Amino acid sequence: MCGRYAASRRPEDLVGTFGVQQWEPAETLAPSWNVAPTDRVHAVLERPLKGAAAGAAVPDGPVRQLRTLKWGLVPSWSKSPEAAAKMINARAETVHEKPSFRQAFATRRCLLPGDGYFEWVTDAAERQLEEQGRKKRPRKQPYFVTPADGSVMAMAGLYEFWRDRTLPGDHPLAWWVTCTVVTTEAETTPLAGATGDEGPQSLAEIHPRMPLVLTPDRWDAWLDPSRTDPEEIRALLAPPPAGMMRAYPVPTGVSNVRNNGPELVAELDGPEVGTLF
Repeated sequence: MCGRYAASRRPEDLVGTFGVQQWEPAETLAPSWNVAPTDRVHAVLERPLKGAAAGAAVPDGPVRQLRTLKWGLVPSWSKSPEAAAKMINARAETVHEKPSFRQAFATRRCLLPGDGYFEWVTDAAERQLEEQGRKKRPRKQPYFVTPADGSVMAMAGLYEFWRDRTLPGDHPLAWWVTCTVVTTEAETTPLAGATGDEGPQSLAEIHPRMPLVLTPDRWDAWLDPSRTDPEEIRALLAPPPAGMMRAYPVPTGVSNVRNNGPELVAELDGPEVGTLF
């Protein structure tokens, strides 16, 4: 899964990295080292410009934009936004058929940039109970998972529009734009830098799920709203190459969503909490 991540890149850097054509500096976000569900996040997406953003000369077709969305997808048909915090993730295996996600999967895909994501390691017995749905996994030692080469992590995402019918159409909060992170089975191949010593050797040893990270060669196809065939889009959902990610223990302070600073991604010499590796 992906329940917390870090996103400290400057908007200007994201614009260059992703080839963004339209963005509003006044609407961009400050760096965050502890992005939590229902927070606003940066997203890269393609859609036609409307209103003042279109300017005098309206571009022909979709425009790549950097937008700020609310993390936790609210389906367009939902009667209320209360379930948003529960829809922070969409499983790659079923995203094309689930009512909450299938329309967004077909036409409203985005990239969610980050530095990396956090997961909390538990022992084997606890993890087995969680996978069987018999127990919610308690959080223990946090690990930070990040691209080994220091590049931006582009998570596959979906976005959706939701209209709050309790407000007039011209109210600034009448429309919500929300998003979710697509997840896949965690890699069982060795992490970058894994030595066989103490600590997790693969992402699967940290958690059975991981965000689906898309490599740059898939960005254009994923963002292209003209691609609407579910099977064609599903072909883009393959996990990244083995050994692309590394993971290391970080301070337990990240477990508190009120904490936010670069110290949360500082690499520790060893776990602060005992684990069974």
